[in-house]
Amino acid sequence: MLQEYKILYEGGSGEIVEKKSRFIATAKPVESEEEAVAFIDEMKKKYWDASHNCSAFVIGARGEVQRCSDDGEPNQTAGRPMLDVILGEEVRNICMVVTRYFGGTLLGTGGLVRAYSGAAQEGLKNSVIVTKQLADEMEVQTDYNGVGRIQYIAAQSGITILDSQYTDSVTFTFLIPVKETEGFAAKLTEGTSGRCRMAVKRQVYYGLAGKEIVVFN
Repeated sequence: MLQEYKILYEGGSGEIVEKKSRFIATAKPVESEEEAVAFIDEMKKKYWDASHNCSAFVIGARGEVQRCSDDGEPNQTAGRPMLDVILGEEVRNICMVVTRYFGGTLLGTGGLVRAYSGAAQEGLKNSVIVTKQLADEMEVQTDYNGVGRIQYIAAQSGITILDSQYTDSVTFTFLIPVKETEGFAAKLTEGTSGRCRMAVKRQVYYGLAGKEIVVFN
C-alpha cells in the first residue's frame, strides 16, 4: 500500500469567464468509473442547455483509471487540460466536469486550453483535498505516573491521540504514520523507562480535513 496519497474529500465548484464564455467547474469524490459516469450524466442533465460539458476523472491510489472527454470541443483542448491539472495536483478519486456556455467569441485552441485549465484549478481551489496517510493504530497502556511523559512525547513528535481511557491504568490509542512507528515506540520505551505496553492493532489510512481527523476504514 502507498504510504500516502491525496484524494478529493469534499467536492466544490468554481467559475471563470473568458471573452463572455462562462466556464463552470464542478468536482465530486468518486470511488469507481461507474460513479464518475453517473456524475457526468447528472451534470449534463443539470446543464442541459450548455454548449459543452467536458469531463475528466482519476480513480485509484496510483491513478489506475483515467478518462477525459472534450464533449465536442476541438480535440485535446478541454478534457486533457483538465486531466493534466488533476494529475499535476496529484489528486485521486475525483471526477470534474467543466460546463461551458458559449459567449459568442471563438477562443482558439490555446485559449480553450487555458480556459479549461483555469476552470479546473478554480474548482480544485474550492474543494477539500485530504492527504491520506497510512498509519499504525497503536494502543499504549501505562500507569498514571507515565501519562504526562507519554503525552509530552506524542506532542513533541506530532503524533495524533485518537482516544484515551482512564481506569485503573491509562490506555492511549495513537495514529502513527507507519514510517515513524519504530522511532516513536523507542521514544516511549526510553521516556517511561520501559513502563508501558505497546501493541499495534491495525493499519488504517487517516487524514486531516481542516482540523478534523478522518479515519478511512
